[in-house]
Amino acid sequence: MRKTYPLRPEGKHPDRVLEAVKHDIRKYIKRQRRVPLPAGVDFWDFDCRFGAAQDSAETLHPAALIAQLDELAKAGAASAYVELLAKPGVRQHRDGAPTADFEIE
Repeated sequence: MRKTYPLRPEGKHPDRVLEAVKHDIRKYIKRQRRVPLPAGVDFWDFDCRFGAAQDSAETLHPAALIAQLDELAKAGAASAYVELLAKPGVRQHRDGAPTADFEIE
């Protein structure tokens, strides 16, 4: 999803617009996570870029997206650019973590 959201449209309350944008982002993430996983993939991961405009967008973690959107709205920005691209993710095992090589009696 690559989209520029207006945060201050005429005739609409800015708080309601901000909540609608958050809802749209969360809905997209939930919908993408329901897509069947390819073989050898553990979960859907997301590449995320966010900024006031497409040119000024910076890479950030998807969990920080809503907080950054709130900060941008508080700063009085007229629009917000959001880029969320789903990619396959594979879990990486930590070194020294216990393995599942044991027997249950």
